[in-house]
Amino acid sequence: MRLTKEEKVELKEQGTVNPAFGDKDGDGPPQLTVDIEEPLAEALEEAVDKSADLVYSLNDRPPWYLCILLGFQHYILAFGGIIAVPLILAEPLCIKDNNVAKSQLISTIFFVSGLCTLLQTAVGTRLPILQGGTFSFITPTLAILALPKWQCPDPEASATSSTQLQNSTSSPRSGDPDEVWMSRMREIQGAILVASLLQIVLGFSGLVGLVLKYIGPLAIAPTINLIGLSLFIEAGKKSGGHWGIAALTVCLILLFSQYLSKVNVPMIAYKDKKWKVFQYPLFKLFSALFGMCGAWLVCFLLTAFDVFPAKADQYGYSARTDISLDAVKNSPWFHVPYPGQWGVPTVSVSSVLGMTAGVLASTMESIGDYYACARLCGAPPPPTHAINRGIAVEGIGCILAALWGTGNGTTSYSQNIAALGITKVGSRLVLQTTGVLMIVLGIFGKFGAVFITIPDPVIGGMFLVMFGMIAAVGISNLQYVDLNSSRNLLILGFSTFSGLVLPTWFHSNPGTIDTGVKELDQVIVVLFTTHMFIGGFFGFILDNTIPGTDKERGIKSWQVEEVQQGSQPPCDESCYDIPYLNSVFKRFRCFQYLPFLPSYKTTQHGTSQS
Repeated sequence: MRLTKEEKVELKEQGTVNPAFGDKDGDGPPQLTVDIEEPLAEALEEAVDKSADLVYSLNDRPPWYLCILLGFQHYILAFGGIIAVPLILAEPLCIKDNNVAKSQLISTIFFVSGLCTLLQTAVGTRLPILQGGTFSFITPTLAILALPKWQCPDPEASATSSTQLQNSTSSPRSGDPDEVWMSRMREIQGAILVASLLQIVLGFSGLVGLVLKYIGPLAIAPTINLIGLSLFIEAGKKSGGHWGIAALTVCLILLFSQYLSKVNVPMIAYKDKKWKVFQYPLFKLFSALFGMCGAWLVCFLLTAFDVFPAKADQYGYSARTDISLDAVKNSPWFHVPYPGQWGVPTVSVSSVLGMTAGVLASTMESIGDYYACARLCGAPPPPTHAINRGIAVEGIGCILAALWGTGNGTTSYSQNIAALGITKVGSRLVLQTTGVLMIVLGIFGKFGAVFITIPDPVIGGMFLVMFGMIAAVGISNLQYVDLNSSRNLLILGFSTFSGLVLPTWFHSNPGTIDTGVKELDQVIVVLFTTHMFIGGFFGFILDNTIPGTDKERGIKSWQVEEVQQGSQPPCDESCYDIPYLNSVFKRFRCFQYLPFLPSYKTTQHGTSQS
């Protein structure tokens, strides 16, 4: 059977949804398609192969129950990274043993992450990107809290001499125990609040978009690649708690996402007043969730039968599921976060300058994430106005995080972007559902505390797959570049290798930088310990200064029209438009001069010059 031109056009209009999965608008459950002939199946594969074989692309609307399940999967994937932020900050904030304060911080950061995710997916880039706590802000935060005036008071000294505490010149270190950590939190809030204004200015002024005209695959590839490669230490630490459990997690994820990806599970649904049997790609959609929950269940059973050691200094102890049960018991049932709950933020110049370095590093990382997300969700490369707006919305998100008091900012989450490539679901609606779930579940303290019991080796195994996927996505951008060119190989090799060497040296030699200005020292250290910033910076500078043709650099293929000629994505650039307001923006000429709106008139990155 041969396809006519009309049928081919119809296939393109349908996007990447296999007819066996039913109506992609999601009004009903996927329907079973019987007797798909081989020629038609081959034609379908040709039509969708270059669009990453997505089950649901960016503008598709899966059924509501599928949105909840897939949204919950993204919630689980982000849980480890988001919850790590308050747990890392617990000791320098002087709440190491204060489980109530820690549970309040956890609820707050999830609540704000949900708000920021809705903002980013609705009016930001409009890509399916989850917003959560950023590790780029951890380094300057730790540097701020390491200052002498913010060091935690000695509990033994406070017990033996309350008089000394009352007469202490450093008020944050004395008095009410809650005031001890809240004063430190307010200092971090103020630093993030002011530093995030830079991100808003970069986005709304269009300065980010202007720089993007000079960013090509040789700048983006090492940036995204180093996002994954730089996290190998964290993945190794967690996996090293029990390599057997980590390997089990990896094997289960690979089993569900790859080996069983084409296996459809028969399911029953009631529609049109009768029961129907349909085939569903269950393993492909929930591979990460099934893999993690399967390993979690094995750890629970081995803990129940005392197979794992009961002493903390023995190998395999971290695989137990009963280590963090106290956190579940001590967390409140409900906690509704609100702005200013820790008091009015305080501002100091040194803290703001140090946090600015984290903002710049987070911005560079997010730009790389936008391109990675667009490739995995079946969208064209993001245009200039979308990136400008996305960075500005991230700045607004960081200000919200500062007002609510998470002790951190927000940024795009790389592991959730990687999950798009594994689950083959790139729908924006799924991530918006995740945002709603994070807000609702962030209010229920007990629910979030349950997931603290996920063993580190299980999280480590999941990181091995996810971060490897991110690194591979970065490498995939090199398909546009002439890899036979010694120029390109030099730029790629040097930028990637420098992104690994310099941060390692700075971590191994603390205190080496001494310019005489502490704030400047802090900015330098933060920037040069951020892998993706170094890789992207060297890739950007060398690619734009070493002579090379546009074809050699991959600039021509990097343009949207050229990319779409070889691989037509399921949606066009209209997917980046702000809903309901596009006609208003086009009606009034004044909106053409705002670089963060779709009506912005300029030669944008992604629009090729003839």
